[in-house]
Amino acid sequence: MTVQVLSATGRFADFASFMVPKRGRGCVCIAYRNSSLDMPGRVAHMEAECATEPGPGVLAYVDGEVAGWLSVAPKATFRALVNSRTIPHIDDEDVWSANCFVIRAPFRRRGLMHELLEGGIAHAREHGAVGIEGYPVEAAGTKIDQTSAYVGTVELFEAHGFERVQLTAGKRGGRPRWLVRRPL
Repeated sequence: MTVQVLSATGRFADFASFMVPKRGRGCVCIAYRNSSLDMPGRVAHMEAECATEPGPGVLAYVDGEVAGWLSVAPKATFRALVNSRTIPHIDDEDVWSANCFVIRAPFRRRGLMHELLEGGIAHAREHGAVGIEGYPVEAAGTKIDQTSAYVGTVELFEAHGFERVQLTAGKRGGRPRWLVRRPL
């Protein structure tokens, strides 16, 4: 299995191939960006984001086929994070946020979240980020349902050099979420 993680910049068609819902409902990875947009507005917003640097995130390709997504961009571009009452703010200047993982069903259980996170870290570093943070759920060694795991787990982030900074007021699937951070 050959895995490549690449910026979504210039790759909207690949992003849309599995992130834009066919039935007109869904996130399109915009919940933290601007959830007040209707579906055509969400799609247009992400198309515009994919047309500019640094882009809205990174895509994982397995043997040339798009397999996964990580939303990773400057924290300031995520309106819901900037205005959040549940996610604490530490020194946010030039910090990026990694906040949403999606792995296509045929590619799950292959470690792609690890690949995506490493690719997201490299992408943030290449674009001048001084640090990167996430808001993962505390798994505590137990299985996490797919709906709750889109933010990643504390264990995933810690395996890539992130440290727990502060427990958030947020929960996912009834489990606590942490603000974790890694300097770059």
